[in-house]
Amino acid sequence: MIFPRRRFLGSSLLVMGSALTEALATPLWRWKHALSVEAAETPAVGIGVQFVDVAKEAGLNVPNVWGGVDHKRSIIETKGSGLAFFDHDNDGWLDIYLTNGNRLDTVWPPGKAPTSHLFKNNRDGTFTDVTEKSGLGITGWQTGVCVGDYDNDGWDDLFCCFLGHNMLFHNNGNGTFTDVTKKAGLYQEKGRWGAGCSFLDYDRDGHLDLFVCNYIKIDPDKIPKASETQYCQWKGIPIMCGPRGLPADTNILYRNNGDGTFTDVSEKSGILKPGPRYSITSVSYDFDNDGWPDIYIAVDSEPSILFKNNHDGTFTDVAVMAGCAYNEDGHEQAGMGVAVADYDCDGWFDIFKTNFVDDTCNMYHNNGDGTFTDVTLPSGIGVNNKYVAWGCGFIDVDNDGWADLVQVNGHVYPEVDQYNSGESFKNQRLVYKNRGNGTFKDVSSEMGPGIGEKFSSRGAAFGDYLNNGCMDILVLNLNDLPSLLRNEGGNKQNWIKVKLVGTLCNRTAIGARVRVITGKHIQMDEVNSGTSVMSQSDLRLHFGLGKTEVVDMIEVKWPTTQKIERFPKLKANQIVTIREGHGIISSYQPKQST
Repeated sequence: MIFPRRRFLGSSLLVMGSALTEALATPLWRWKHALSVEAAETPAVGIGVQFVDVAKEAGLNVPNVWGGVDHKRSIIETKGSGLAFFDHDNDGWLDIYLTNGNRLDTVWPPGKAPTSHLFKNNRDGTFTDVTEKSGLGITGWQTGVCVGDYDNDGWDDLFCCFLGHNMLFHNNGNGTFTDVTKKAGLYQEKGRWGAGCSFLDYDRDGHLDLFVCNYIKIDPDKIPKASETQYCQWKGIPIMCGPRGLPADTNILYRNNGDGTFTDVSEKSGILKPGPRYSITSVSYDFDNDGWPDIYIAVDSEPSILFKNNHDGTFTDVAVMAGCAYNEDGHEQAGMGVAVADYDCDGWFDIFKTNFVDDTCNMYHNNGDGTFTDVTLPSGIGVNNKYVAWGCGFIDVDNDGWADLVQVNGHVYPEVDQYNSGESFKNQRLVYKNRGNGTFKDVSSEMGPGIGEKFSSRGAAFGDYLNNGCMDILVLNLNDLPSLLRNEGGNKQNWIKVKLVGTLCNRTAIGARVRVITGKHIQMDEVNSGTSVMSQSDLRLHFGLGKTEVVDMIEVKWPTTQKIERFPKLKANQIVTIREGHGIISSYQPKQST
């Protein structure tokens, strides 16, 4: 019998042995080779969780505006944007930031132009629109958003990508934000099309640097009129053109000078060497466990990029050699979004990338030697190829201790609804249940109305906005209201959430790694900025614990010093805040599970 290469490689990677003593004695990030540990009890496939869209009752009443509704004549109108779950006022509850767009040829009456919006969490399941006070009500084609405390003043700031000029908003600590783009040295005279972004401390000096993806070189003021537009074809349908045939752009790396300003080090750092690419979403994790943050970028219609950190302020693109630039057949794909997790709990971060319709998304399994194997088919992720996939995230939906996978979808051509092409502009969401043995099962049909609802979605962010131990989902829907998918039933099993505060490292603790050890089961995650599609999720790290009521050990490795702190015997079902060098400084326990 002939076994496909994917199946052979995938199955061989899922064999696990027993080495608990070594696992407890040696932090995973110090291992040079993957250590096989005896897996925890394999979870049942039945998930017992429902997602319900509560956006309207929660007060999220601002519709997205993004290009034409029934017809798109420019690629600008198809891209869409991200959003953010972040605690803007440091009260311990997740607030919501919604980006917004524009329409071609539209002149808005005074005060009627669409803007981005900030919603404050009222701690009762509802939100209040505080945009006017915050100073964040900006009009324009805003695409990506990422969060990080760039000046280490204890308040997380907001970087926003636009078609035109990106903006850095300083958090003033009183519910307001100030545009400091020019003051910080981030303003560029020539407008560009920013997409995703990520704060990271690439040189480990305790100050957050900034990586920015740029998509296509295009001038929004020179879009041809409708009567002059030249159309392309897709499956016989006349549609707008791109990205192929349009000039790609290069990305930017800004180094934080430690005084509130940044310096463009793109050329010096080596990130320009891959040349122009249609970059969309960036993520930064330590993929090779060497203690330094690397950068992975999902690229549309061209090879994706993996920048290995060389420890000297420079990066090298190793994606082709590492096996995560193309699919396993060596084909370029239309990369959109990225999710990262150690989904099989072997101590190495794996990568999930979303792609265009008629192609599968990718599951790249980390081999523990600087390379990845495309295990899309053997992992069970390859069962769906009929969606244009965007936002995505690994979240433990049912708190069984294994990271599940969520994906939101939406076509880019509304014209497909007018043809008998088998395509539809609005699509459902997908949920893959982690079986705990390296494979996933599509359980979308079991996950409630919030997953089955159809939209043309783009950005997605993940977090526990009720602080009740359930991971919820925030989704941006093109030319529609957002979705706030409340997790019902996820906290029937135990959990623990970790909020990190840096002192010697950056205050947001981006790049800090946490291990949660419960018996034979070891989970890990890193605080990160960006991911999904051009979006920002909860900076707190959430771990499902199953039936375990006491965590044996939590280990934190701080990024600047690489020092490891350990916290034994912590009770489940609480949010613990750990400050670097000061231990656990606070904890929060919900009054009851809801």
